[in-house]
Amino acid sequence: MLRETADWLAVSKPAGLLVHPTRPDGTITLLGLLRQWLACEQAGGGAVSLAQRLDRETSGVILAAKSSSAARCFGRQLERGEMRKEYRAIVFGWPEWEERTSEGPLLRAGSRGPSAVWLRQCIHPEGAQAATTFRVLRRFVHGGHPLALLAAVPRSGRMHQIRVHAASLGHPLVGDKLYGSAAGHEQWYLRFIAEGWTSDHAAALLLPRHALHAQRLEFAAPGGSWIRVEAPPPEDFAALIGSE
Repeated sequence: MLRETADWLAVSKPAGLLVHPTRPDGTITLLGLLRQWLACEQAGGGAVSLAQRLDRETSGVILAAKSSSAARCFGRQLERGEMRKEYRAIVFGWPEWEERTSEGPLLRAGSRGPSAVWLRQCIHPEGAQAATTFRVLRRFVHGGHPLALLAAVPRSGRMHQIRVHAASLGHPLVGDKLYGSAAGHEQWYLRFIAEGWTSDHAAALLLPRHALHAQRLEFAAPGGSWIRVEAPPPEDFAALIGSE
């Protein structure tokens, strides 16, 4: 738990935890855990809902509303692009720039051609508008690999946006099995689904999950006060950064 009020709470989601249930198979999810935690509030008429999503492998700040009025407040801010999000990403290579914005429109790859992975996104002129600003925080070396720590600020909220935009700039995320540095990205992902994390994955991608962390979230709470919540990077992320 990072912070809690009568209207909302913010938590730091660990990598690997699913946010919403995708099928009725009993998988533990963040939403389910929060509903258990806030059972008393719900019994009294409260309603728990998440204000934003994170990929399963992404760690960091998630905001949850504890009432319908708070959910509406956060929903309006998301629609208007008023919530401010900042991520940390570890990428392959040393960018030749200090700050750069990718504005590639995003589209599901399978809607325009063959794709072995249904959810994979791509940059396509017919896609939805999206923009991400990247800023280099640090360049370092890990196991002979030049890596960089970036701040990533999405100006929109498309699926896999930061991951696709970083890869499009030539600097895919460490650990990203779908958009990562190795050739045949989809095959790395499919092999992971079939076999799990292998020594080949480790040699090519370095980290068992994509190196993306939701570091900071800024929003207007019900009543108008401006709030900033931050989550420190988890151990696997911090260890990689400090491995030089």
